[in-house]
Amino acid sequence: MLMYLRPLLVGLPLLAGLSGWVAIPNTAAAKEFSEFSRDEALAHSQGAIGATLQGVELTRSDGSAVDISDYRGKPLVISMIYSSCHHVCPSTTQNLQQVVDKARSALGDDSFQVLSVGFDTANDSPERMAEFKTRTGVNEEGWDFLAGDANAMSSLVEQLGFIYYPSAKGFEHLVQASVIDAEGVIYRQVYGMTFPTPALVEPLKQLVFGQPSAPSALDYLGNRIRLFCTVYDPATDSYQIDISVFIGTFVGLVVSIVFARVLVKEWRRSIEADQ
Repeated sequence: MLMYLRPLLVGLPLLAGLSGWVAIPNTAAAKEFSEFSRDEALAHSQGAIGATLQGVELTRSDGSAVDISDYRGKPLVISMIYSSCHHVCPSTTQNLQQVVDKARSALGDDSFQVLSVGFDTANDSPERMAEFKTRTGVNEEGWDFLAGDANAMSSLVEQLGFIYYPSAKGFEHLVQASVIDAEGVIYRQVYGMTFPTPALVEPLKQLVFGQPSAPSALDYLGNRIRLFCTVYDPATDSYQIDISVFIGTFVGLVVSIVFARVLVKEWRRSIEADQ
Protein backbone atom coordinates (compact mmCIF):
# COMPACT_ATOMS: atom_id res chain seq x y z
CA MET A 1 0.00 0.00 0.00
CA LEU A 2 1.45 3.35 -0.99
CA MET A 3 2.05 5.92 1.69
CA TYR A 4 1.05 9.54 1.21
CA LEU A 5 2.44 12.12 3.56
CA ARG A 6 0.39 15.27 3.60
CA PRO A 7 1.63 18.11 5.79
CA LEU A 8 0.22 21.45 4.72
CA LEU A 9 2.14 24.21 3.01
CA VAL A 10 -0.01 26.90 1.44
CA GLY A 11 -2.61 24.25 0.80
CA LEU A 12 -0.42 22.02 -1.39
CA PRO A 13 0.03 18.25 -1.08
CA LEU A 14 3.62 17.59 -0.18
CA LEU A 15 4.58 13.95 -0.46
CA ALA A 16 3.48 11.07 -2.60
CA GLY A 17 4.52 7.47 -3.08
CA LEU A 18 5.68 5.75 -6.24
CA SER A 19 5.65 2.18 -7.49
CA GLY A 20 8.03 -0.05 -9.47
CA TRP A 21 10.71 -2.37 -8.08
CA VAL A 22 14.21 -1.01 -8.64
CA ALA A 23 17.61 -1.11 -6.96
CA ILE A 24 18.60 1.76 -4.70
CA PRO A 25 21.95 3.54 -4.41
CA ASN A 26 23.58 3.98 -1.04
CA THR A 27 23.08 7.72 -0.55
CA ALA A 28 22.50 9.92 2.47
CA ALA A 29 19.03 10.87 1.22
CA ALA A 30 17.92 7.26 0.72
CA LYS A 31 16.58 6.28 4.12
CA GLU A 32 14.17 3.78 5.54
CA PHE A 33 10.71 5.25 5.90
CA SER A 34 10.69 4.71 9.64
CA GLU A 35 13.50 7.25 10.01
CA PHE A 36 11.37 10.08 8.67
CA SER A 37 8.20 11.68 9.88
CA ARG A 38 6.29 13.91 7.51
CA ASP A 39 7.38 16.96 9.49
CA GLU A 40 11.03 15.94 9.28
CA ALA A 41 10.75 15.32 5.54
CA LEU A 42 9.20 18.73 4.99
CA ALA A 43 11.73 20.44 7.24
CA HIS A 44 14.60 18.81 5.33
CA SER A 45 13.18 20.01 2.02
CA GLN A 46 12.39 23.52 3.23
CA GLY A 47 15.77 23.72 4.94
CA ALA A 48 17.45 23.56 1.52
CA ILE A 49 16.01 26.94 0.52
CA GLY A 50 18.82 29.46 0.28
CA ALA A 51 21.51 26.88 -0.53
CA THR A 52 23.57 27.24 -3.69
CA LEU A 53 23.75 24.25 -6.02
CA GLN A 54 27.32 23.42 -6.99
CA GLY A 55 29.79 20.66 -7.73
CA VAL A 56 27.42 18.25 -9.49
CA GLU A 57 28.40 16.73 -12.84
CA LEU A 58 25.60 15.05 -14.79
CA THR A 59 24.97 13.59 -18.25
CA ARG A 60 22.26 14.67 -20.67
CA SER A 61 20.05 12.10 -22.38
CA ASP A 62 22.10 12.60 -25.57
CA GLY A 63 25.28 11.56 -23.72
CA SER A 64 26.86 15.01 -23.35
CA ALA A 65 28.31 16.02 -19.99
CA VAL A 66 27.07 19.05 -18.07
CA ASP A 67 27.73 20.65 -14.70
CA ILE A 68 24.84 21.99 -12.66
CA SER A 69 26.53 25.40 -12.67
CA ASP A 70 26.22 25.48 -16.49
CA TYR A 71 22.52 26.26 -16.01
CA ARG A 72 23.16 29.54 -14.23
CA GLY A 73 22.09 32.78 -15.87
CA LYS A 74 18.36 31.98 -15.90
CA PRO A 75 15.90 30.61 -13.34
CA LEU A 76 15.79 26.82 -13.29
CA VAL A 77 13.18 24.22 -12.31
CA ILE A 78 14.47 20.79 -11.20
CA SER A 79 12.15 17.78 -10.97
CA MET A 80 13.52 14.54 -9.49
CA ILE A 81 12.10 11.32 -10.98
CA TYR A 82 13.11 7.73 -11.73
CA SER A 83 12.72 6.23 -15.17
CA SER A 84 11.23 2.84 -14.22
CA CYS A 85 8.27 4.48 -12.51
CA HIS A 86 5.10 3.63 -14.43
CA HIS A 87 2.57 6.13 -13.17
CA VAL A 88 3.45 8.93 -10.76
CA CYS A 89 6.72 10.11 -12.34
CA PRO A 90 5.35 10.21 -15.91
CA SER A 91 2.16 11.90 -14.70
CA THR A 92 4.16 14.36 -12.61
CA THR A 93 6.31 15.24 -15.62
CA GLN A 94 3.31 15.67 -17.92
CA ASN A 95 1.51 17.83 -15.36
CA LEU A 96 4.67 19.87 -14.89
CA GLN A 97 4.86 20.34 -18.66
CA GLN A 98 1.37 21.85 -18.70
CA VAL A 99 2.32 24.42 -16.06
CA VAL A 100 5.68 25.09 -17.71
CA ASP A 101 3.88 25.86 -20.99
CA LYS A 102 1.64 28.36 -19.18
CA ALA A 103 4.64 29.92 -17.46
CA ARG A 104 6.55 30.31 -20.72
CA SER A 105 3.51 31.79 -22.41
CA ALA A 106 3.41 34.47 -19.73
CA LEU A 107 7.11 34.97 -19.03
CA GLY A 108 8.80 34.16 -22.35
CA ASP A 109 9.84 30.97 -24.12
CA ASP A 110 13.48 31.23 -23.06
CA SER A 111 12.92 32.90 -19.69
CA PHE A 112 13.79 29.81 -17.60
CA GLN A 113 15.10 26.24 -17.94
CA VAL A 114 13.78 22.87 -16.73
CA LEU A 115 15.58 19.68 -15.69
CA SER A 116 14.17 16.21 -15.07
CA VAL A 117 16.83 14.25 -13.17
CA GLY A 118 16.79 10.48 -12.65
CA PHE A 119 17.84 9.73 -9.07
CA ASP A 120 17.97 5.90 -9.43
CA THR A 121 21.61 5.71 -10.47
CA ALA A 122 21.53 1.91 -10.85
CA ASN A 123 19.01 2.20 -13.68
CA ASP A 124 18.66 5.80 -14.81
CA SER A 125 21.26 5.87 -17.57
CA PRO A 126 21.23 8.59 -20.25
CA GLU A 127 19.54 6.08 -22.56
CA ARG A 128 16.81 5.35 -20.01
CA MET A 129 16.27 9.06 -19.48
CA ALA A 130 15.94 9.51 -23.23
CA GLU A 131 13.29 6.78 -23.25
CA PHE A 132 11.50 8.44 -20.34
CA LYS A 133 11.55 11.75 -22.22
CA THR A 134 9.97 10.08 -25.24
CA ARG A 135 7.41 8.28 -23.09
CA THR A 136 6.25 11.48 -21.43
CA GLY A 137 6.06 13.39 -24.71
CA VAL A 138 8.29 16.25 -23.58
CA ASN A 139 10.04 17.74 -26.59
CA GLU A 140 10.79 21.33 -25.70
CA GLU A 141 13.81 23.59 -25.94
CA GLY A 142 15.30 24.40 -22.56
CA TRP A 143 14.24 21.13 -20.90
CA ASP A 144 16.99 18.55 -20.30
CA PHE A 145 16.70 14.99 -18.97
CA LEU A 146 19.77 14.10 -16.92
CA ALA A 147 21.44 11.09 -15.34
CA GLY A 148 24.39 10.86 -12.96
CA ASP A 149 26.57 8.51 -10.96
CA ALA A 150 25.99 7.71 -7.28
CA ASN A 151 28.34 10.38 -5.95
CA ALA A 152 26.86 13.14 -8.10
CA MET A 153 23.30 12.13 -7.26
CA SER A 154 24.02 11.90 -3.55
CA SER A 155 25.36 15.44 -3.63
CA LEU A 156 22.45 16.77 -5.70
CA VAL A 157 19.64 15.26 -3.64
CA GLU A 158 21.25 16.43 -0.42
CA GLN A 159 21.63 19.98 -1.73
CA LEU A 160 18.01 19.99 -2.97
CA GLY A 161 16.65 18.59 0.29
CA PHE A 162 15.09 15.76 -1.72
CA ILE A 163 14.17 12.67 0.31
CA TYR A 164 13.45 9.20 -1.03
CA TYR A 165 13.53 5.67 0.35
CA PRO A 166 12.97 2.11 -0.89
CA SER A 167 9.62 0.40 -0.58
CA ALA A 168 8.27 -3.01 -1.56
CA LYS A 169 7.22 -1.58 -4.92
CA GLY A 170 10.17 0.66 -5.65
CA PHE A 171 10.66 4.13 -4.16
CA GLU A 172 8.66 6.40 -1.97
CA HIS A 173 9.80 10.00 -2.39
CA LEU A 174 9.04 13.64 -2.20
CA VAL A 175 7.22 14.79 -5.32
CA GLN A 176 9.15 18.01 -5.46
CA ALA A 177 9.98 20.67 -8.03
CA SER A 178 12.74 23.02 -6.91
CA VAL A 179 12.84 26.57 -8.26
CA ILE A 180 16.41 27.86 -8.53
CA ASP A 181 17.38 31.47 -9.22
CA ALA A 182 19.82 32.64 -11.88
CA GLU A 183 22.74 32.41 -9.43
CA GLY A 184 22.04 28.78 -8.54
CA VAL A 185 20.33 29.50 -5.20
CA ILE A 186 17.28 27.42 -4.22
CA TYR A 187 14.40 29.90 -4.12
CA ARG A 188 11.22 27.85 -3.64
CA GLN A 189 10.02 24.24 -3.30
CA VAL A 190 6.77 23.19 -5.00
CA TYR A 191 5.15 19.93 -3.97
CA GLY A 192 2.67 17.44 -5.40
CA MET A 193 2.03 15.42 -8.55
CA THR A 194 -0.36 18.22 -9.48
CA PHE A 195 -0.37 21.71 -8.03
CA PRO A 196 -2.06 25.05 -8.71
CA THR A 197 -0.52 26.93 -11.63
CA PRO A 198 0.51 29.96 -9.52
CA ALA A 199 2.51 27.74 -7.14
CA LEU A 200 5.21 27.46 -9.82
CA VAL A 201 4.57 30.50 -11.99
CA GLU A 202 4.57 33.11 -9.21
CA PRO A 203 8.12 32.37 -7.97
CA LEU A 204 9.32 32.16 -11.57
CA LYS A 205 7.63 35.49 -12.34
CA GLN A 206 9.37 37.06 -9.36
CA LEU A 207 12.74 35.75 -10.55
CA VAL A 208 12.27 36.61 -14.23
CA PHE A 209 10.80 40.11 -13.77
CA GLY A 210 11.76 41.03 -10.22
CA GLN A 211 15.54 40.97 -10.23
CA PRO A 212 17.48 44.07 -11.38
CA SER A 213 19.41 42.22 -14.08
CA ALA A 214 18.04 44.07 -17.14
CA PRO A 215 20.71 45.69 -19.34
CA SER A 216 19.12 49.15 -19.22
CA ALA A 217 16.93 51.26 -16.95
CA LEU A 218 14.15 51.15 -19.56
CA ASP A 219 14.24 47.35 -19.75
CA TYR A 220 14.23 47.16 -15.96
CA LEU A 221 11.20 49.48 -15.79
CA GLY A 222 9.46 47.31 -18.38
CA ASN A 223 10.15 44.21 -16.30
CA ARG A 224 8.79 45.87 -13.17
CA ILE A 225 5.59 46.77 -15.03
CA ARG A 226 5.28 43.18 -16.32
CA LEU A 227 5.87 41.88 -12.79
CA PHE A 228 2.82 43.71 -11.48
CA CYS A 229 0.66 43.47 -14.61
CA THR A 230 1.11 39.74 -15.32
CA VAL A 231 -1.75 38.30 -13.29
CA TYR A 232 -3.36 34.91 -12.90
CA ASP A 233 -6.88 34.37 -14.25
CA PRO A 234 -8.46 31.40 -12.41
CA ALA A 235 -11.31 31.26 -14.92
CA THR A 236 -8.91 30.25 -17.71
CA ASP A 237 -6.10 28.85 -15.51
CA SER A 238 -3.66 31.11 -17.35
CA TYR A 239 -1.71 34.32 -16.95
CA GLN A 240 -2.78 37.55 -18.66
CA ILE A 241 -1.32 41.02 -19.04
CA ASP A 242 -3.70 43.25 -17.10
CA ILE A 243 -2.67 46.90 -17.51
CA SER A 244 -5.57 48.00 -15.33
CA VAL A 245 -3.35 47.18 -12.35
CA PHE A 246 -0.70 49.57 -13.63
CA ILE A 247 -3.26 52.19 -14.66
CA GLY A 248 -4.91 52.02 -11.24
CA THR A 249 -1.55 52.45 -9.54
CA PHE A 250 -0.64 55.34 -11.84
CA VAL A 251 -3.97 57.08 -11.33
CA GLY A 252 -3.69 56.63 -7.57
CA LEU A 253 -0.20 58.15 -7.63
CA VAL A 254 -1.38 61.14 -9.69
CA VAL A 255 -4.35 61.72 -7.37
CA SER A 256 -2.04 61.55 -4.35
CA ILE A 257 0.33 64.11 -5.89
CA VAL A 258 -2.53 66.49 -6.79
CA PHE A 259 -4.03 66.12 -3.31
CA ALA A 260 -0.65 66.81 -1.71
CA ARG A 261 -0.19 69.96 -3.81
CA VAL A 262 -3.64 71.23 -2.83
CA LEU A 263 -2.82 70.66 0.84
CA VAL A 264 0.48 72.53 0.49
CA LYS A 265 -1.25 75.48 -1.22
CA GLU A 266 -3.93 75.68 1.47
CA TRP A 267 -1.26 75.49 4.16
CA ARG A 268 0.66 78.38 2.59
CA ARG A 269 -2.53 80.46 2.26
CA SER A 270 -3.34 79.90 5.92
CA ILE A 271 0.15 81.04 6.89
CA GLU A 272 -0.13 84.16 4.72
CA ALA A 273 -3.56 84.96 6.18
CA ASP A 274 -2.16 84.82 9.71
CA GLN A 275 0.64 87.25 8.95
